[in-house]
Amino acid sequence: METLLFLFPQFNYMAPKEEAYFKMFGPEDLQAAKMKDDSRQKDKERKSRLSLFLTKSGSHENVSPLKKTNTTPSNISPEVALQWSDSFEDLLKHSDGVETFSQFLRTEFSEENIEFWLACEEYKTIDSETKLLSKAKYIYTVFIESDAPKEVNIDYDTKMAIQKTMAKPTKSCFEAAQTKIHSLMKKDSYRRFLHSDIYLSLTKKKGPGATMFRRRSRSCVFNERGEPTTAASEW
Repeated sequence: METLLFLFPQFNYMAPKEEAYFKMFGPEDLQAAKMKDDSRQKDKERKSRLSLFLTKSGSHENVSPLKKTNTTPSNISPEVALQWSDSFEDLLKHSDGVETFSQFLRTEFSEENIEFWLACEEYKTIDSETKLLSKAKYIYTVFIESDAPKEVNIDYDTKMAIQKTMAKPTKSCFEAAQTKIHSLMKKDSYRRFLHSDIYLSLTKKKGPGATMFRRRSRSCVFNERGEPTTAASEW
């Protein structure tokens, strides 16, 4: 009778449910369950440490000095915004341009590219060897290594070259990767940005009938659709 109550704990009202339930399993089953729980706990601890690391990264460790807001700065004039279409480099020289472009990248879930580029720009200004090492490890952990929380799209050889320098990083160790990400943004994201609602709302180009704004370009004037015209009277 004792054995029956042992195998069918639902009939043993005198024993705690948890104790009776675990007695149904053998030592091997209990060991496997314990190992599974330990593995889950380690994963949680690893994620918690990474989250704490990102939170306590400090001002010089911050990936981007820009505020991550969902609103476009309202004090940007159409004339200033139109200058950003001259070149991607002109856009990156303007703080509001970078912030607006970052907002656009967030809508495409690719904001890690501009954040990595900005982190590299800040990294090159560091003079302290201690801070340089700390910042290099941070950039590598967040953007470069496999399964990094904000891993950027660079080739294997470039990634391995960076990994080899982590023991003693130099100011140029991220240069190749930064150049590749800059080229990727320029050829891909930047072109879509110039046709996005975020950018067009700043330049007041909202479709046919909108007022044409004049801007000095290298050779022509652009109408509200972004099409070049050669009318000399527009200058």
